Amino acid sequence: MLMNTSRESENIRSRAKDVEEMINRAVEKGGSSYNHLTALIQEIKFHSFGISEDSVMAQKNGELLHVVFIPYLTPSHMIPLVDIARLFASHGVKVSIITTHYNALLFESSIEDCGNQIFIHKLKFPSAEVGIPEGIENFSAVTSKEMAIGVFMGISLLQKPMESLIFELRPHCIVSDMFFPWTVDLAEQLKIPRLMFYPTNVMYQCVIYCLKLYTPHEKVSSDSESFLIPGLPDQIEMKRSQLPENIKTKSEGPYWELLKRVKESEPRSYGMIHNTIYELEPSYAELYQEIKGKRPWLIGPLFHLSKREEANNSRNTRHSCLSWLDSQDPNSVVYICFGSMGRFSDAQLTEIALALEASNSSFLWVVGKGDESEQENWMPSSFKEKMLTNNKGLIVRGWMPQLKILNHPATGAFMTHCGWNSTLESLTAGVPMLTWPLFAEQFYNEKLVEVIGCGVRVGAEVRHSTFDIKDAIVNKEKIEASLKMLMNTSRESEMIKSRAKDVKAMINRAVEKGGSSYNHLTALIEELKCHH
Repeated sequence: MLMNTSRESENIRSRAKDVEEMINRAVEKGGSSYNHLTALIQEIKFHSFGISEDSVMAQKNGELLHVVFIPYLTPSHMIPLVDIARLFASHGVKVSIITTHYNALLFESSIEDCGNQIFIHKLKFPSAEVGIPEGIENFSAVTSKEMAIGVFMGISLLQKPMESLIFELRPHCIVSDMFFPWTVDLAEQLKIPRLMFYPTNVMYQCVIYCLKLYTPHEKVSSDSESFLIPGLPDQIEMKRSQLPENIKTKSEGPYWELLKRVKESEPRSYGMIHNTIYELEPSYAELYQEIKGKRPWLIGPLFHLSKREEANNSRNTRHSCLSWLDSQDPNSVVYICFGSMGRFSDAQLTEIALALEASNSSFLWVVGKGDESEQENWMPSSFKEKMLTNNKGLIVRGWMPQLKILNHPATGAFMTHCGWNSTLESLTAGVPMLTWPLFAEQFYNEKLVEVIGCGVRVGAEVRHSTFDIKDAIVNKEKIEASLKMLMNTSRESEMIKSRAKDVKAMINRAVEKGGSSYNHLTALIEELKCHH
């Protein structure tokens, strides 16, 4: 049986080769076996001298290692970088976070609750100088393209006061968001290391690199024609319509100039931190190291590693949507949310409603405040009667306890825009996804979900340049087909659900003591201590 050329025999041989590669990765630097060994040696070292890891870190020259964190002013970047700050503080590091008054309100409660000494330095946002209302200091708060430009320009004006404050603080290290490339110049002046934070996976970086190197998108005749991206570990197909403008053409303007400076700052930085897990994308982590010439620090999922609890103004009160989920059958509900910046037209909302009705899917749907939806004119009367009045679905607005929703027994799938934080939260909860990318790097994230085997595409083909989604409607038929495919009991559907559970277990192991993310974090702090 084994020595013939049958399909089953070939599958066994192919799997044996895959296992060989997996074992080779495990024993290399950064691999799980390598990390376990170094963690063991580190623990023995600390026990031998009768001192704790934290005290070693805190006592060099009688002074705590002091690290300044500078998060970008949008939730998808800010929240995970604040999680890193909390993790550093929990390991005995003195932490300072620089932000503005409004943005500090978004995470102050989690800082207070963590019990570690973290200093928040608040700067005044230059609202008047850029012509936007007071209190609009974050991209999640904008309601127009003009307001978004104002926030972008305001962040640029914060550079000088931030530089002055950092000179006063005299830290031993700077950890800044990718969108603050000027911090590498400042770090060089202060003769300290600068780490840049990418709130993304590493596959995204590899795809961008190969697109620029091989330009496969220039070899197709239309935006809707698929092409294969060479140089990647997997067969990744995309369309030109899914790519950002700076890949398709030579783009100009302040934003594209900023992206150029971000890339230029990489080789001058001490290293790059990514909110991802080595085991989730091992072949891309290796390719990334080959491309960049330095090993990335993969310390995700940050919300899981830092054991962050979701918080809002009434965090001691259980959200009503969770009580509604309590009344639903296990794994029966589709959770629908497109992030804080995804804003759909009435026409698109109607298509989603019709698809939910046709598929008879139970749902918890977060409709954004910025959608054309305040009067709910988009809602078909049949949908309202069949789905809402019969407790088949629930439509909600505003802040939602997403981690609790995804981890609720009733949640069976997540229709998502593939923002990386949301994608990680779904993977960590073991919930399969219905992927519907909108903008930024979300189409690349969808491809990683595809590679991992934890989702079904809804069928979005066009990348939008802003958060205002007015064109390229995804029709009811595509949405309905994806819902039926994932929410049934077919063999393919069950395989996706089973894979999602396996990935959840893998992520849980990565954040435990001795796991890859835990080891990357402790090794990074140890290295910085040596610079201190």
